[in-house]
Amino acid sequence: MAQTGVSPALKQTLETFTRLTTELLDDEAVHPVAEYIPSGEVYDRLDLALNREGVSPEALETALKELVFATPRTATVAFFNQLFGGRQEPAILGDLLAVMLNNSMATYKAAGPQIAVEQVILRQICDMIGWDARSGGTLAPGGSMTNFMGMLMARDAHDKDIRFKGVRKSLTVYTSLESHYSTPKNAAFSGVGRDNVRHIATDDKGSMDMQALRRTIEADIDAGHHPVLINCTAGTTVLGAFDNLKEAATIAEDFGIWLHVDGAYGGSVLLSDKYRHLISGVEKVDSFTINAHKMLGTPLSCSLIVVKEKQHLHDTFSNDASYLYQTDHDGFNPGKRTLQCGRRNDALKLWTLWKSVGTDGLENYVDHQFRLADVARDYVRRHPDYTDYSVDDTVAVCFNYKDIPAETLCTALYEHSQLLVGYGAFRDDTFVRLVTINAGNDENDIVAFFKTLEQFVGETKLAGS
Repeated sequence: MAQTGVSPALKQTLETFTRLTTELLDDEAVHPVAEYIPSGEVYDRLDLALNREGVSPEALETALKELVFATPRTATVAFFNQLFGGRQEPAILGDLLAVMLNNSMATYKAAGPQIAVEQVILRQICDMIGWDARSGGTLAPGGSMTNFMGMLMARDAHDKDIRFKGVRKSLTVYTSLESHYSTPKNAAFSGVGRDNVRHIATDDKGSMDMQALRRTIEADIDAGHHPVLINCTAGTTVLGAFDNLKEAATIAEDFGIWLHVDGAYGGSVLLSDKYRHLISGVEKVDSFTINAHKMLGTPLSCSLIVVKEKQHLHDTFSNDASYLYQTDHDGFNPGKRTLQCGRRNDALKLWTLWKSVGTDGLENYVDHQFRLADVARDYVRRHPDYTDYSVDDTVAVCFNYKDIPAETLCTALYEHSQLLVGYGAFRDDTFVRLVTINAGNDENDIVAFFKTLEQFVGETKLAGS
């Protein structure tokens, strides 16, 4: 047998990794935003070319350092741009170990007890929802994928022959105007068709208008269509609004339609006693998604989908393969419950975090992000130079400053390496969207965000200021 132990090459790799990450963290403390490199200059500024001959370890480390230092810094106190951010150290440990183990999560034979790790997490989530042993779930690369899986199960639950004979009638799905952009894409992929997505109007707070939903479904049935899915949102991308799941569940039951909840953003309120009311009625839905790489702070990506009746996962996604499924029963072979075959272990980082801080610790993360949003909203509402567009009880804070167009302000902050923050729109208004989704931040970091913005505007004299 080959000699065991750490090879010189692996030892060198780990030492290089340690040096690079240490230097990055030291630099982040001083420069929370990486130097801006225009896209038109990136190939000239960085050593990205791939050549026939390899480079020395020293040259590789130099190229890597330049690349790493130029990459947007998503874990610092200045990143508020996307619906993720920060670092939770136990989760990083789990993710690094997953890379070293390099298991494929399709079968117990290839992943062993890592399959049980995944199942423990999914069982815990199902229990928290209030579902019985017939429930189950799986993991996927992101919220778009878990929403797609929900749509496929809804399609097949409506007509079990579709997965064999294809879509042969007009199917319709329903989602709010403020829902995630993946729904029309998923409709195209699933055979439903983009034109058969009904975008339902919302109320003034961004939640789906349930009366409009009911009327639209009734009109479609009268026109000969076949409604298969209601897609509710727990935390819309811009305002962070929550749809009324109780009313949606009643409508779904009345018409026999699958009810899916896209909780990729805000579904983690499931773990919070204080904010769980935002998804009241979740126990009545058919499928539910959570992205742990958002409010729970695991590294990208860690997306979960759970279903009230796990048989639907098997019915839609199972396919026999004797070269793959050679040991153990289907409960320990998750490849029969997902779109993927080879799938990286995204569960270990969440399990390591959860094991470390407990359910109480995860709840604290969620509650803390809401507190930070309250601090930000209070700042906006107390200062006359700001215009507030926010909805309470969300971790999205929407505002404009001194009538400066939001796109102008956000782009200038980015290109001058000051802050990374995005903008969004609701109805006729466009505004800066600050998301307080980094549980590692504190109240001082939120105030510092506004002070940095104000100082930058004062020094650059942007239009409108």
